[in-house]
This record gives sequence, C-alpha cells and structure tokens, in this order.
Amino acid sequence: MELPSKLLDNAVNEIALLPGIGKRTALRLVLHLLRQPKNQSVDLSEAIKELRLHIKYCKSCYNISDEDICTICANKSRNSELVCVVEDIRDVMAVEATSSFNGLYHVLGGKISPMDGIGPHDLTITPLVDKVKRGDVKELIFAMSPTIEGDTTNFYIYRQLQDTEVKMSTIARGVAAGSDLEYTDEITLGRSIIDRVPFETSLKS
Repeated sequence: MELPSKLLDNAVNEIALLPGIGKRTALRLVLHLLRQPKNQSVDLSEAIKELRLHIKYCKSCYNISDEDICTICANKSRNSELVCVVEDIRDVMAVEATSSFNGLYHVLGGKISPMDGIGPHDLTITPLVDKVKRGDVKELIFAMSPTIEGDTTNFYIYRQLQDTEVKMSTIARGVAAGSDLEYTDEITLGRSIIDRVPFETSLKS
C-alpha cells in the first residue's frame, strides 16, 4: 500500500507495530487524527511521551506507579501479610475490580515460558521469595491465568518456598482452564479469590 506522504507512511508504520493493529487499521487511525483539531494529536503525543519518560514501577510490588511506592502498597488499611501473585498490571486491575481482595500484590512481569525464552530470572520471583523469607508475608495467593505457563510459574514459586511457613493458596478453578485472568468476569474472579484453595490441593486435581 503506497501512501502519498512519507510523514503519513511513517505514522502508519509506527502505529501498525501495536498489537492487534494492521496497516489498514493504522491508516484509519492516522487519518482520524488528521481530521481532529491539531491539539488533540499533540496532547496524545505528549501523554505518550510523559508515560515513557516518567512511569515508575513500585519498589515493593512492581506494579506500575507514579511514585516509588504505589497507592495500593501505601494504603495502610490493606492487609500487608496477604499477597496476591499476578502476571502483570492488567491482572491487578481485574482483581481490584472484584472488590473481594484487601491484601497487597506482587507483579511478576510475565510467566515462565521456555518456548518464549522466559525463565524464572526474567521475572521478579527472587524479590518475592526474599520478601516471604523475611517473614513479611503470611499467605500467598497464586492468581496466575490457568494456563500451562501459569501453572508452571506457580509450581516454581511453590518449590522455592515449600520449606517456609508461608501459606500458599491458588484461586479456585471457577476461572476456565486456558483463559486469561483479565478477561474473566468480575463475579467469577471475585468468587475464585474468596474460595481459594491450598496450592498443594491444586497439584492433586
């Protein structure tokens, strides 16, 4: 698809790099932006620039944050001894939307997937293990998506901590096997958090 402008072509190519966006969709988006007031496009580009330059990751849980410590970890009313282990920020948002959890989180930044070249040391597993071994955590809830990679990640962490006194549980399998946590409806996910089961039990199912 040959475009009449190099500037247009560059913009389309960059937007087409986004997941789920092909060249035709990217072209529609760019043409839409050109039809809008100029300040809208400028504001969008500034917002993206600010995001990339100033976004932080919480030093405690690795959630995306504007400050060194995210608002969830800084909230003194939350149970700091109960930690929900999730893959990324989308899962934090999914669990938060259920209003069924009042503990803290630990964001791994992915899941173990040898096929994709992702191993334990590519994730924030070591800080989680250190946190538990310091005695800061009484219970971990594994809330990874119920996929092979998610189960592998859960089991790896379990093996690292099985000699500690921390209680380890996993969300109930009301969440369909093979599905992503972020797409699970709030009621099902909320019940899965409340009805969590000991991780050892999940190994036998």
